[in-house]
Amino acid sequence: MQSTTSVSFVGSGNLAWHLAPALDNAGYTVREVYSRSKKNALALVNKLYQAEVKDDLDFSDSEASIFILAVTDDALPEVLQQIVLPDNAILVHTSGSQPLLILSTAATLNTGVFYPLQTFTKQKKVDFSEIPLFIECMNLEVEKILLKMAKAISKKVLAIDSSKRMALHVSAVFASNFTNHMLTISKSIMDISALPYEWLKPLISETINKSFALGPEAAQTGPAVRGDLETLDRHMALLQEDEEIAELYQLISQHIIDSHDPED
Repeated sequence: MQSTTSVSFVGSGNLAWHLAPALDNAGYTVREVYSRSKKNALALVNKLYQAEVKDDLDFSDSEASIFILAVTDDALPEVLQQIVLPDNAILVHTSGSQPLLILSTAATLNTGVFYPLQTFTKQKKVDFSEIPLFIECMNLEVEKILLKMAKAISKKVLAIDSSKRMALHVSAVFASNFTNHMLTISKSIMDISALPYEWLKPLISETINKSFALGPEAAQTGPAVRGDLETLDRHMALLQEDEEIAELYQLISQHIIDSHDPED
């Protein structure tokens, strides 16, 4: 296996936007970036030291030894059908929900998963040293290489299997994606009422901090956990103009009621 300090990326989305520069700055030279959008690939290349835009998925002449698939789950099968790798290349995906075995169709036995547990947006800078990185590999040699690469950019590196990573990913969807959607709804209600969303910032911050200090079960407050049906009814009346939001409010409130004893 050739030197493992150079990498190439397939994908130029939110994850690649942060991961590629982090690896580049840690001494893992990014050689190439391929993306269905050449504009996005060029924008990412401009953030890197030596990388070039790759026009296709034929990497047979690449100087890189690690190829990182930072694409959507839906795009993985198509990429795996088309990608051509140099001999002894290491191929990894970055998905939280896709198993390691999805890479079994690739023309290499050196496969792995390199999954950072974080939400990424191009406009928001992140500190990779604080992001947990989860590794899974098909063989011990690749595991050693990926663990070393992960530890070069993160202080929190763990090896877990595909089933545990799936549970982790589902938990992350509830903790991050669903929470953010709830905040989007909250902001919408504030906007409709001509109230500034910023007023909720101390409450949102304290909710998260208290969850870690006490545990989310002990930190739960609000009319549903108290069994305050009158307040719930008043809230439902306010939300009646949007039937979907009203239904969601009722569903979540009922789940909280069912999960807690109001007398506790």
